[in-house]
Amino acid sequence: MRTENKWNKKNALWMLLYVVLYVVMSFIVCVLGSIQPIFFVCYQITAGLIVTGVAAKAFDKIRAFGAACCLSIGMLITFFAMQDANLWHCLPVIIVAILAEIIRLIFQYNAAGNLIAAVIMSFSTFGYYGQIWFNRDYTYECAVEEMPAGYAEALMNYSPAWALPVVIIIGIAVAVVNYNITKKLFKFDQ
Repeated sequence: MRTENKWNKKNALWMLLYVVLYVVMSFIVCVLGSIQPIFFVCYQITAGLIVTGVAAKAFDKIRAFGAACCLSIGMLITFFAMQDANLWHCLPVIIVAILAEIIRLIFQYNAAGNLIAAVIMSFSTFGYYGQIWFNRDYTYECAVEEMPAGYAEALMNYSPAWALPVVIIIGIAVAVVNYNITKKLFKFDQ
């Protein structure tokens, strides 16, 4: 039996659940990063592992425009609710949503487009952790103020410039594997 993959009341309610799960999973990734600096540096790998499956399931459920935007709007609302909405956090979320929607549209909402879009969505919090490499002084200052003693130094030591491409490549690979596992577990429509 083929399921309906367009927007309707039932699927809108499902999307609301996926938005909540997406935000919760993203929050878990953030919490792990605050516990241990290596998790903060490996943020994209953890996001690929934890977040991609939710986006994958949402994209399989809604094969129409708007699913990625809904997930990103959930993140933006969360940033504003936490009073943590700034350009570094919000802009990547918006860019990722637009890219994911464009990819899904180009691929006509098929499995290949959903895979690429789900991987892209795993980067929605890049602005949060990307500052390690692109805004190091600010990251260090925040870590000194907000984290336990030694966290800031460990964070800087664990994040040399060469680590960014390594983390991104591994994060993408993990996201692809997670997408395929999710696809098999939930028997996505082809």
